[in-house]
Amino acid sequence: MAATLRSRCSKVLAIGRNYADHIAELNNARPKQPFFFLKPPSSILEPNGGPVLCPKGVNLHYEVELGLVMRKKLTDFNEHDVKGALDAIEGYVVGIDMTARNVQDEAKKKGLPWSTAKGFDTFTVLSRFIPRTKIPDPHEAELYLSINDAIKQQDSTNLMLFRIPRILAHLSQIMTIEEGDVVLTGTPKGVGPVKVGETMKAGIRIGGVEIDEGKINVDVVERSGPYLFKET
Repeated sequence: MAATLRSRCSKVLAIGRNYADHIAELNNARPKQPFFFLKPPSSILEPNGGPVLCPKGVNLHYEVELGLVMRKKLTDFNEHDVKGALDAIEGYVVGIDMTARNVQDEAKKKGLPWSTAKGFDTFTVLSRFIPRTKIPDPHEAELYLSINDAIKQQDSTNLMLFRIPRILAHLSQIMTIEEGDVVLTGTPKGVGPVKVGETMKAGIRIGGVEIDEGKINVDVVERSGPYLFKET
């Protein structure tokens, strides 16, 4: 891939509440259909792109996810076309969806958008591109994430409530999915805080075997600049 994932991506579409145990740990309601939010391409942190920047006053949380890199435009996709769904995927990435949890909690309480909580620079951490052939079935993969080498998340993608064909159908009925867009498919249980000075590692295994392209190793540092979280 000559172009970077960030330069090719018009939007990041992130599925929320797609693993039952994660819904329970955050005391959220289980959705009746896929639920998603948008993240800007400017939030993408590609491999070797530097550390994750934690804004001042933010309670920063991690969420490891399987990401889809789309290879074709989709509009009004049919969820029953399983082969077509996989054919529309160019490849995969491991992603860490960073969340300013206290910012998000305030937004939820006041009925405000989540854009600030999810959209800071470096808040979409992506691995190297994983060729589609290395993940024959994206619903049979193990995701993991550790903080300072202590495992925090480790679960199979077969626990997804909404599978990929349903996800792509739902998204494409609302907005056109463009070539190069990244779709994050939700996070399993175990989300929690990561602090300045700590190191996150994440990755994906197929049949217990690690995929090298999916490895993430990134530090967290304090973000410089004037931003400081204050009540809205």
